[in-house]
Amino acid sequence: MANPTLPELVDRGLAASTADGCVIIVDHETTTNLRWANNTLTTNGSGRGTVVTVISTVDSSAGTAAASLTRTVTGLEALDALVSDADAAAREASPAPDANPLVTGDADPGWDELPEVTGIGVFEAFSAALGDAMGRARGSGRVLYGFVEHTCTSTYLGTSTGLRRRHVQPGGHVSITAKDESLTRSAWVGQSTRDFADVDALALDAELDRRLGWAERSVSLEPGRYDTVLPPAAVADLMIYAYWTAGARAAHEGQTVFGRPGGGTRIGEQLSPKPVTLSSDPASPGLETAPFVIARSSGAEQSVFDNGLPVGATDWIERGTLTNLLQTRHSAQLTGHDVTPVVDNLKVFVDDATGSTEDLLAGIERGLLLTCLWYIREVDPQTLLLTGLTRDGVYLVENGEITGAVNNFRFNESPVDLLGRFSQSGASVPSFSREWGDYFLRTATPALRIPDFNMSSVSQAH
Repeated sequence: MANPTLPELVDRGLAASTADGCVIIVDHETTTNLRWANNTLTTNGSGRGTVVTVISTVDSSAGTAAASLTRTVTGLEALDALVSDADAAAREASPAPDANPLVTGDADPGWDELPEVTGIGVFEAFSAALGDAMGRARGSGRVLYGFVEHTCTSTYLGTSTGLRRRHVQPGGHVSITAKDESLTRSAWVGQSTRDFADVDALALDAELDRRLGWAERSVSLEPGRYDTVLPPAAVADLMIYAYWTAGARAAHEGQTVFGRPGGGTRIGEQLSPKPVTLSSDPASPGLETAPFVIARSSGAEQSVFDNGLPVGATDWIERGTLTNLLQTRHSAQLTGHDVTPVVDNLKVFVDDATGSTEDLLAGIERGLLLTCLWYIREVDPQTLLLTGLTRDGVYLVENGEITGAVNNFRFNESPVDLLGRFSQSGASVPSFSREWGDYFLRTATPALRIPDFNMSSVSQAH
């Protein structure tokens, strides 16, 4: 087996294991990127690699122990050593609290297919338009800085029970900041994508030009509660964090906003009087992701024993009511609720909501438009109170029109609380989080109008 295919690596690793159970996950990743500054392309790069995770399980009268090891594998000797080390570590480990039988099944259609790859050619149309945008920026006294990246990961997952699953995950994003020549004004735009066919560099640049124009007038404001429109990107910044903290086990132990004091989850409770839904679906068009569990380690929201378990469409909050939390088989046994594994996408929408960010601005007499948030941190898990800063564009809205840029603020808000306080919603559209987009690409969110968004203090950040 001089040059084994990735499915053959899985089979070789499973055959080499002497543990009672074994899961092999092979990830073949290719990535490519471009970076620019001062209206000039500065670097580009590409990379590829194969990483193998071996999860060994060992049964005893005390229970089932597990060990997970992940390494870059360059040959069969390295694979055999990795399997041997994982087997040995499992024999030394204590019984795992999340132990369950390994998932059974057959081979997916296409299991033996070659991995899919990306390369610099994915940026061909985008880079040509980016060159035009840079020229346009130079001619109008603007400076562009930015980064694009595209990754394609082919994952092959096999178990000693006979299950064989394969998934290909493409994904990329663009992030662009524009400044005026004096570097006193700045604006940001970003977009996630599967293949860059839907990314229009000239349209992104036109939006940056518009936002820098808004900032020609500068206004200083004091902290306070403002009638504020959050565009889809800022809503994604907040709702991704809410999703990440929606683990059933922590909620069952009363540790989060989704748990009851003293223990038990709030599943079934109405969190918002609004018809707002947070959901995930691995088959959602444009947001497609793995339809089965891929867990390289165990934690509060995932279990290595669940690898290969089917993942389906799930409503987390349905028309304001908490309906599900992130559940492994182990946490579901503790809570008595359905098994609802993590899905690597998130949609937020409000029944019958239409319109855009601009439509929401039209109704504001005096308030603010945010563009993105950053440095978001949790203050109180019991209420999911978050703090963070505004960045690259906070704008004053007067009588439905943007009349200038204002100083940055520190905010203090709970995304769960906001779901009950928003006064208007736009339609849900594909979005990209400035804060979390590097880790969580696939979101669709609406613009939301919050009548009393809490700007707790002025920030000196630029």
